[in-house]
Amino acid sequence: MDNISSYSLLTLTALNDYSTSSRITIFCFALSGYCLTVFVNLVLISIILVEKILHQPMYIFVCSLCINELYGATGFYPSFLYYLLIKTNVISFEDCVIQSFAIFCYTGGEFTNLTVMALDRYLAICRPLYYHTVMTSVTVWRLLTFIWMFPCLTALVMLLMTLRFPLCMNQIDKLYCETWILERLACQVDTAQFVMSGIFGCFINTMICFVFCSYIKIIIACKHSVQNHKKFVTTCLPHLVAFLNYVLWSLINVTYVRFGSSILPQAFKNFMSVSYMVVPPLVNPIIYGIVLTPIRTKVIYALQGLKRKDKAEQEI
Repeated sequence: MDNISSYSLLTLTALNDYSTSSRITIFCFALSGYCLTVFVNLVLISIILVEKILHQPMYIFVCSLCINELYGATGFYPSFLYYLLIKTNVISFEDCVIQSFAIFCYTGGEFTNLTVMALDRYLAICRPLYYHTVMTSVTVWRLLTFIWMFPCLTALVMLLMTLRFPLCMNQIDKLYCETWILERLACQVDTAQFVMSGIFGCFINTMICFVFCSYIKIIIACKHSVQNHKKFVTTCLPHLVAFLNYVLWSLINVTYVRFGSSILPQAFKNFMSVSYMVVPPLVNPIIYGIVLTPIRTKVIYALQGLKRKDKAEQEI
């Protein structure tokens, strides 16, 4: 125990090899990506909140997903942009814990959102007679509570278990902090902590299997009904694409964490580690905006209204 020490400052080593010009270039792209992510998600959220016709369970869950995308992007981008502008990539232990909590909540929230959305579409297509009986306003609020509370409570428990031990290392080979990194830096191995991690991993795998099974059942049901096939294309397809999009980039990050090789270029490893924090929050709202007809119609109508307004102002 004499050799164990606790660090108040941690170093993000993934940016060590970047020159000033490279940092500025990455900063410009990252800032543009963050602004675009915030914009597309806010547009979708605003449309769903303003249009009463969209106050339905499916669109409410889409709105919840977009809020989670904003939450995740904000948990990553501001600190990343900050560290691109300073030469010392040092983060305090407290800030690292806060960011780990935010990113864990975003990750869990993404899976809970997509799972509930799959359940909603399964009931709407495979059990249409029971849909309005089951998916009441009370049920929607309960599902929203589950979507947000489960990841937060799980993140809190895992962080509290990790923070019981001092840190033996202060070098983080990533662009941000996350719970799994803090576990690796902890001095002692706690069996209960790994059990908790395993339980959460099993839960995530269960949700993934549930989502896949739900969509498989929906696809089977669509084979025997033209109307169901139309529903699948217009409402389920964007959910499925968003789900596969997030799972794909999450697997890339997991592959990096578990099997990252020192042979790979640092830039490629950095991309692997941030892909699930950058791509889904930007791509998912665009998918919903393009595929979901009611949202696409409202976006086009709003853009046409802005063009007419600009034209009228120019004429005046």
